[in-house]
Amino acid sequence: MFEGLAQWWADKSAAELIWLGIGLFAQLMFSMRFLIQWIATERARASIVPETFWYFSFIGGLMLLSYAIHRMDPVFIIGQATGLIIYSRNIYFIWQGKKVDEGPPDVPVEGETAPAKGFEASGLRPVARSKA
Repeated sequence: MFEGLAQWWADKSAAELIWLGIGLFAQLMFSMRFLIQWIATERARASIVPETFWYFSFIGGLMLLSYAIHRMDPVFIIGQATGLIIYSRNIYFIWQGKKVDEGPPDVPVEGETAPAKGFEASGLRPVARSKA
C-alpha cells in the first residue's frame, strides 16, 4: 500500500506537488466556512449564517476555481464559478446593508438627548420613534 503511494509521490513533478498543496489548502479554506457556521449556530442555538461564512466561501471558491482550471476539469470549473457568483452577491448585500446602517446621522426626536440609530443600546428591540 505505502509502496504505491511512495511511487505516486515520486512520479509527481514539483509543480504538480505545489498545485496539489494549493488544492488541499483551498479545500481547507472552503471547509472552514462550515466550521464557522456550525460554531455560530451552536452559540445562537438557531441556524444562522455569519458574515465570515461568505468570505471563506468566496476565498475558498476562488482558490478551488484556480485549481480546477489548472486541472482542466469543466465540471469543477462550472461548479466553482457558479458558486462565486452567489458568494459575491451575498457579500454585496452585506456591504450594502452596512452602508444603510451607517447612513446619515439621525436627528434627535423631540425630548431625546442623543440621536438613536433605531435600536436600544441592547440592540435587540427597535426604538419607537415619533413621526413628526
